[in-house]
Amino acid sequence: MRLVLLGAPGSGKGTQASRLKTHLQVPHISTGDLLRAEVAAGSSLGRQAKEVMARGDLVSDEILLGMLEDRFSRDDTRGGFILDGYPRNLAQAAALDVMLQRLGQPMDSAVQLEVDNELLVERLAGRGRDEGRADDTPEAVRYRLEVYDTQTAPVIDFYRTHDQLTTVDGVGTLDEVFDRIVAAITPARAAC
Repeated sequence: MRLVLLGAPGSGKGTQASRLKTHLQVPHISTGDLLRAEVAAGSSLGRQAKEVMARGDLVSDEILLGMLEDRFSRDDTRGGFILDGYPRNLAQAAALDVMLQRLGQPMDSAVQLEVDNELLVERLAGRGRDEGRADDTPEAVRYRLEVYDTQTAPVIDFYRTHDQLTTVDGVGTLDEVFDRIVAAITPARAAC
């Protein structure tokens, strides 16, 4: 099962991806974790990314795709993977699709965790207070959600037009949301 999890910051993607990893017996691939690991390992792409980040710039889609392609070439992804936090925009979704088709590992399903923005503001602002994070003020969270909505709406449409998207209510207990995701991906998983 090759699965991409979509959802706004605070929607629970990372938490659910960790649970799904065990359930599906496939690796959870977070582009943030992958980027940090490549930089720490000093790989060619990691060195390129480190230079970009040292300048304060965002790592290019080309570098991220190179890292993902390398990651997808490893044996543990043959049975699939869970991709969390990527793609974030339409160009990334299209490039990822082309790469996966070329590798013979097309995406099976995309699940969007849907949570009301005001609930996300409460969740993230609460986390900000608890953890002392200045970037999780209600104003900062609202801005990040606006950016997410603007950039990710085309990604959601991309997977919808490819008949790969399922929207799942992301509100409830961890088990309730997990069960909804499993039910949503079961038809795609059976087709794998």
